[in-house]
Amino acid sequence: MTDSGAGGSGDNKDTEPLEPPSPRAPSDSPAPGAESPTREFSFPPGTAGSAPATAASDIDGVRFDDGLTAGLGGGLLGGVRAPSVPDVPSPISARYLFPTEKYRGEWRRHWVHLMPWYLVGTLATFIMGLASGMLTKSDYESRGTAVTVTVLVWLLILGFVGWKILDWYMDRFILTNKRIMLIQGVITRSVAMMPLGRVTDMKYAQTPMGRMLNYGEFIIESAGQDQALRNVPHLPNPNELYLQMCEEMYEPEAVDEREAEPEEDLIPEGEPAPKPADA
Repeated sequence: MTDSGAGGSGDNKDTEPLEPPSPRAPSDSPAPGAESPTREFSFPPGTAGSAPATAASDIDGVRFDDGLTAGLGGGLLGGVRAPSVPDVPSPISARYLFPTEKYRGEWRRHWVHLMPWYLVGTLATFIMGLASGMLTKSDYESRGTAVTVTVLVWLLILGFVGWKILDWYMDRFILTNKRIMLIQGVITRSVAMMPLGRVTDMKYAQTPMGRMLNYGEFIIESAGQDQALRNVPHLPNPNELYLQMCEEMYEPEAVDEREAEPEEDLIPEGEPAPKPADA
């Protein structure tokens, strides 16, 4: 007589003890039921330990910067943000700043400020070439002298245009935490200054050309009757400069706090920087 199973069947079935499954040999194909294959990180020779396998779906969204990894051998710390170098005044404007004020920036006028002198130089060159050609072909007895005078006048005009370019390069509009300044002149220097505390109204205006080329004219009102910095034309990036000046006047603590924030490292202290796989 045989015992029947739970299903009521009277058939006699021989059973064998179950054995644990044998481990699957490693292969490139994914394991049954796995969503994605696995990738293993290789370590440089002589490095102790092994890295665990990581699913490909976990690192598919990660972009590795080859330039950052290559910088490990060039003396740069990979993964660490280099601290930004603070802006420092140029030698042209540094002589007019006193030690207790904080420098915020300086700007030259937009290149459109030189557009009239570019046109003068171009027109003078065209006229000189045309006049020299006509004098050379003519039978005028003193044509050699006339050509020489024409060339000298052309060189004089070009020298004046070059002087205007140098004057543009030396001009500076300076902003500190206490005042704004406008420095002008090459040989004869003019320095205009206005304290930020005396500014009662400030605005900037942009023409259609100014909006296309990103420059504007600043109009600054103060409590005094005679303002040295009432109109400052052709300043670049007027919107950013306007916001920076307003923040300096009304929220100086926020500016100081932002300037004092240290740069955060992407790698915690005490943790070694990652090494490239092909090292």
